[in-house]
Amino acid sequence: MHAHGIRGRKFGRETDQRRALIRSLQCSLIKEQSITTTLARAKEIRRDTEKLISRAKKGGLSNRRLIIARLNDLETATLLINEIAPQIKRNSGYLRIERAGFRRGDNAEMGTISFVDEISFKEDEPKEKPAAKKTAKKEAK
Repeated sequence: MHAHGIRGRKFGRETDQRRALIRSLQCSLIKEQSITTTLARAKEIRRDTEKLISRAKKGGLSNRRLIIARLNDLETATLLINEIAPQIKRNSGYLRIERAGFRRGDNAEMGTISFVDEISFKEDEPKEKPAAKKTAKKEAK
């Protein structure tokens, strides 16, 4: 019998564990711009991440709330919406997967998933410390 209408890979995990795995991989990809994982995991997160990027490009409050809910991380969602989405000029195909050989140990096929466009993050400017008040010392001579 075929499992018609069932999408996605199971990764040998229960539903909540699988969702947590996908969320953490998506957050790592958004923060680091490129991650190396198994090819099956890379293919699975590409589908959901590209949908999130499309929503981030559209903007709007409802899309922002949906992205925050899906990633479950406010900092990463803000980074995606404010920094990454405005820099992407294409309409689809935001991510690329390159094969990265086989993992030593279990021989699992590895893949590197990264953004197609070059993304530059704004560096946090170091906050200048306020100048210390100079105290005039009276010299007693």
